[in-house]
Amino acid sequence: MHSLIKHIAKNIGISLFLITSIFISSSVNAEQSIEEIIKNRKALFKKNYNTAKKVQSLSSNEDFDEAKKLMLEMSENYKSLKKMFPENTKEGFKTEAIPLIWQEKDEFNLLMEKSSSNMIELASVIENAENIKGTLGKLMWGNCKACHSKYRKEH
Repeated sequence: MHSLIKHIAKNIGISLFLITSIFISSSVNAEQSIEEIIKNRKALFKKNYNTAKKVQSLSSNEDFDEAKKLMLEMSENYKSLKKMFPENTKEGFKTEAIPLIWQEKDEFNLLMEKSSSNMIELASVIENAENIKGTLGKLMWGNCKACHSKYRKEH
């Protein structure tokens, strides 16, 4: 009887250890997941900024075919960004997003949609624009400014 109790106690101990390990592992994975989401969205915003600078340069040099490709890429990136702000990514990992994004989630998503649509519009009008710099300002840089001024920490 004594050995049976000892055997049961040992198995309960092992079971508790395994369950605890699973919970700790899940927590670590969840933290890594949050970190990845924040790092990925920061990288995508940075990519769009760098791409926007290339778009400006290419458009100014009238290399519209290459610029249009980049505009369409940026459009898709804005659509992707809408999915990169789940509730559990409000803090940490040097995020520059402010809580207003989650308070105004619909408005933020509309801004990302508008940014995406404007990049498609820009691709269709840039070649015939009388004022390339002004058109870029209105349809590309204006959306960057609108998002930064409302939804990003000041630098």
